Amino acid sequence: MNAYAPILVLGALGAGFAIFSVVMAALVGPRRYNRAKLEAYECGIEPTPQPSGGGRFPIKYYLTAMLFIVFDIEIVFLYPWAVTFDALGLFGLVEMLLFALTVFVAYAYVWRRGGLEWD
Repeated sequence: MNAYAPILVLGALGAGFAIFSVVMAALVGPRRYNRAKLEAYECGIEPTPQPSGGGRFPIKYYLTAMLFIVFDIEIVFLYPWAVTFDALGLFGLVEMLLFALTVFVAYAYVWRRGGLEWD
């Protein structure tokens, strides 16, 4: 139990700070609400009425999300490689170059096909 005591104390401090912040914001914060403050804000774009059931999204949204995930996963693999770069030696360098080349080929393909154009 002694090994977990610092983790429990840190968790308790974090939870206490979160609860304290929410309670103090509710007690001390301003309460002057108007129509503009109660509306949803999305990047300055005026919200438009949506049909019931949501409506259809262009495929570009999904392609952009998938590209984000691909490049995000690449970064996740680059961090451990960068930390243990010295221990891996030439083998690690070649493997990472092959990995980066594979991701670059995918990026070039998407770029060439117009997947990065936002219409």
